[in-house]
Amino acid sequence: MPTQTKTAQQPIAHPGVDAIRAAQRAIGVVIRPTPVVRSDTLSTQCGVPVYLKLEHHQITGSFKLRGAAHAMSRLSDDQRARGVVGASTGNHGRGLAYAAKTAGVRCVICMSALVPENKVAAIRALGAEVRITGRSQDEAQAEVEMLVRNAGLSMVPPFDHADVITGQGTIGLEMLEQLPDVQTVLVQVSGGGLMSGVAAALRATRPSGLRIVGVSMERGAAMHAALRAGRPVPVKELPTLADSLGGGIGQDNRHTFAMVRDLIDDLILVSEDEIARAVHHAYWQEKQIIEGAGAVGIAALQSGKLQPSGPTLVLLSGGNIDMALHHRLISTPHPM
Repeated sequence: MPTQTKTAQQPIAHPGVDAIRAAQRAIGVVIRPTPVVRSDTLSTQCGVPVYLKLEHHQITGSFKLRGAAHAMSRLSDDQRARGVVGASTGNHGRGLAYAAKTAGVRCVICMSALVPENKVAAIRALGAEVRITGRSQDEAQAEVEMLVRNAGLSMVPPFDHADVITGQGTIGLEMLEQLPDVQTVLVQVSGGGLMSGVAAALRATRPSGLRIVGVSMERGAAMHAALRAGRPVPVKELPTLADSLGGGIGQDNRHTFAMVRDLIDDLILVSEDEIARAVHHAYWQEKQIIEGAGAVGIAALQSGKLQPSGPTLVLLSGGNIDMALHHRLISTPHPM
C-alpha cells in the first residue's frame, strides 16, 4: 500500500458474496459475462501464466454497465418515473444511459470539457441528455446535485454508491469462476468503485492466497493521493491517455476510500509512455482494442513495476478509445 496511515472513519459494511450474487442475477438480462483468455506473450515475459479478463467486450464497451444496471434495478417506481442523473468521464455515462434506455427511464449525464468527444457522442446516441460543465469531475458533480435538487432526478454516482459497487463486484465472481486458481489480480483504480466491488467479491470468496493490486496513471491519481494522505484530498485533473481514470474521489467519500484502503495489497502508478506501449501491445500481440485506462494493468506488467506470483489475471476494463488516437498509438513501434 502507498501509506500505512488510517483514518478515524467508521468501518463500512462491505457487500457480501450473497449480495453480489443477487446483483449478478438482477443484471443478467442487461449485461453479458465477458471471457478470460491467456496471454502467451505476457506469460513468457512474466514467467507465470497471465490471463486477460476482456471486460471491454461488455455491451457498452466497459465494466461500468454492471454497476449502473444494478443501481437501476434498485430504484423505486417513483424514482424511475422522475429519471436519473450522473456525472461521468465517459464510461459510467454510457453504462447509465444504456441501462436507462433499457428500462425506459429519462437519463441526464453531466460531464467536464476534458471528456473525449467520442464518449460524449456515444452517450447522446443512447438517447441521454448530456450537459458539459467546467473542466473537472467535481464541477460536473455540482451540476448533478443541482438537478437532483431542482428537477427531482435520482443520482446514480459513478463509484461511491453501495449498489454501484455491488454491481461491479460481479466481475470478481466471474474471475473466480473462470480462473479459480488465480493468485494475482490487477484492477484499475480511479474513484474506486470497480476495485471496491471486485476486491469485496474476491476477499469474500478467497480470503487468503490472493494478491489484489490496483493500477492507476501517474497524472492525477486521486485514490493514490488519498491513500498517501490517509484521507480524501483534492487532486488536480490532468490530461492523460487513461482519461477514464480521471477525477477525484469526493471529499465526503463514504465507501470506496475505506474499501480500497482495507482490501487491496498495493497500488501501482504507470506513466503515459507505459500506457501508450500497453495499448500498442494489446493491439499487436493480444488482438484487443482497449483504451488507455483499460491498458494500465498490462503497463504495470510490461514495465516491471509488478512481479506477479502464480497465475495472474489482468482486467481490461474498457475499449472506448478515440480511434484516431488509437491509430496513432499503434502505428509506431514505440509510441509516445
